[in-house]
Amino acid sequence: HLGGTITAISLGGVMAEVTIDIGGGQTIVSAITRGSVERMGLIVGQQVVAIIKATEVMIGKSAE
Repeated sequence: HLGGTITAISLGGVMAEVTIDIGGGQTIVSAITRGSVERMGLIVGQQVVAIIKATEVMIGKSAE
């Protein structure tokens, strides 16, 4: 998990994007439901923890 500070929240009809500053000039963006944002009471400036859950990692290569 990565601790950080919410820097932006973009709300859509059903989904939301939450941008978190994790330090060192790095940010991570989480796509969660709008309902989850509202239930957790997430706001810009709040300290949060991003928990990474992934079943695969894809690697791409630019065309040369």
